[in-house]
Amino acid sequence: MKIWGITDVGLVRRENQDAYAVESRNGFDICVVCDGMGGAAAGKLASEIAVRAYREALGETLREGMDLDAVQAAMAAAASQANRAIREEAARKPEYAGMGTTLVSAVSGKDGIVLVNVGDSRAYRITAEGIQRITRDHSLVESMVERGDITEEEARRHPNRNLITRALGTDETVESDGYRTTLSEGEYLLLCTDGLTITVTDQEMLFEILHGGDEESCLSRLLAIAKEHGAPDNVTAVLMRQTEGGQ
Repeated sequence: MKIWGITDVGLVRRENQDAYAVESRNGFDICVVCDGMGGAAAGKLASEIAVRAYREALGETLREGMDLDAVQAAMAAAASQANRAIREEAARKPEYAGMGTTLVSAVSGKDGIVLVNVGDSRAYRITAEGIQRITRDHSLVESMVERGDITEEEARRHPNRNLITRALGTDETVESDGYRTTLSEGEYLLLCTDGLTITVTDQEMLFEILHGGDEESCLSRLLAIAKEHGAPDNVTAVLMRQTEGGQ
């Protein structure tokens, strides 16, 4: 697996409250992306705590040869550990009360890829056949789309598009959704915060990743498009490409 990552404050926000990490451990490639929320520096702190606690928890449980059921259970437990870590820190200072973060993560091994998400950061599978969103947003507008109240395009512009219904840190316990996928050689998986998805369309992502030019600069091109469209939020993305010999 070949992996790239990028994060940027965007054009409006004063601070980057996103965080991400990429690592290889015990036969697995691990990627995690978080988008923090909260006043002052609390959102930045929440996303940083989540990334750190999630990685530490996975490091204690992921073992080479684990099947996908065990990997998914380890990822869900790691998300719960990140939730506890954020709440413990929030309890220390009144100004941290209510801080939280989204999380989307992919763990790739020889048998496939397992994903988990909490909130509205997303994962997309990108192949020659097109772009497919894998994760479901935990957000008000996603529920409205599912009910048929608004279209997906209307959801991108809806004034309440930032209202999420599930996050790490906001409740005593958290439920993460799990997904599985596979990639053939040359296919991609994209993890990103909503700073990318509210400014760059699925078709723009598909084109830049498959046809836009040098893959080493692909995320920089997507960031440039986000900025051309105003980049009102922080922008973070991780791109994974399956290399020869992968699943």
